[in-house]
Amino acid sequence: MKPQMINIQKRMKEYGVTGLSMSVIEGGSISSTECFGLLEAGTDKRVESDSIFSACSISKFLTSMLVMTLTEQGILNLDEDVNQTLTSWKVPLHGYTGNVTLRNLLSHQSGVVDPEGSFNELDPNFGTPALVDLLQGKTAYCKVPIELKYEPESDFQYSDAGFCIIQLLIEDVTGKPFSEVMSEHLFQPIHMENSTFDPPSQNVSCGHTNEGKVVNDKHPIYPYPAASGLWATPSDLALVVIELMHALKWESKLNLSSSKAAEMIHPQGGKAWTGLGVFLDQNDKGIEISSLGWGVGFQCMMLAYPQLERGLVVMTNTDLGVHQLKGIIGDVYKAFLND
Repeated sequence: MKPQMINIQKRMKEYGVTGLSMSVIEGGSISSTECFGLLEAGTDKRVESDSIFSACSISKFLTSMLVMTLTEQGILNLDEDVNQTLTSWKVPLHGYTGNVTLRNLLSHQSGVVDPEGSFNELDPNFGTPALVDLLQGKTAYCKVPIELKYEPESDFQYSDAGFCIIQLLIEDVTGKPFSEVMSEHLFQPIHMENSTFDPPSQNVSCGHTNEGKVVNDKHPIYPYPAASGLWATPSDLALVVIELMHALKWESKLNLSSSKAAEMIHPQGGKAWTGLGVFLDQNDKGIEISSLGWGVGFQCMMLAYPQLERGLVVMTNTDLGVHQLKGIIGDVYKAFLND
């Protein structure tokens, strides 16, 4: 995308965005990375290409890439009943007869529904919850047990809890913390040098309101790594998108097969809009995949056209209070489409 197509600094001022960073993918590689504004309002800390933002729910896209890599290696099975493999906790079925599988967890069709008011940012008064306690409804972050609320694959319900189950399964099977498995199987092989589940003290963005005020705790953490805990740069997230594009051509650094990559961007459970860890759309440019992140003080978006080997990652350190497509991210997205 040509920077002159949109005056980003002007739009940032109009919308009240403190800092923004974006990477553009063309021809299956990063063609540009642009940075604007400040990491923290009231300081001179400028956003740079290696500045880290909260990726929020774009974490789910990376979790899905990890799952597909582990299934390729035979460590996981997309269509096996997860209760056959979970050891530290089991999904309560309560009379439903369908199996809960990685496939329907990744596509938000497992039968699991997030309780109202659950999965908020970390509260220092309560600390980081143990995953089993969380799923059993024993923490302030989720006060009722997670259990099936509808027959698997009969409905779509976007779910953070579903990705917590995926995280627990990965930890049970590998015997390692989720963050370690992610680093070993994704971060390191494709050289994601600025991605973490534990934000560092330097070069990390603070979250802001649309009034330009720094949010409480500055760097709100979501203690659910697989669902929403990732901190990263747009260029690191772009590397994951590129890895998916390369996998479709049998050129994966993760040894992810073309067939596994294609499954990720294929509609699941009869729902045209959901793949495995990504959302799908179809327009005159072909299949569009996307993932959105929205949390306290942050908004971001990843989108790509795998068949065209084009993509865009935009990260901001401001919660505008409206859907991404109705704010500055939407403006950048439209400029990208029209390029």
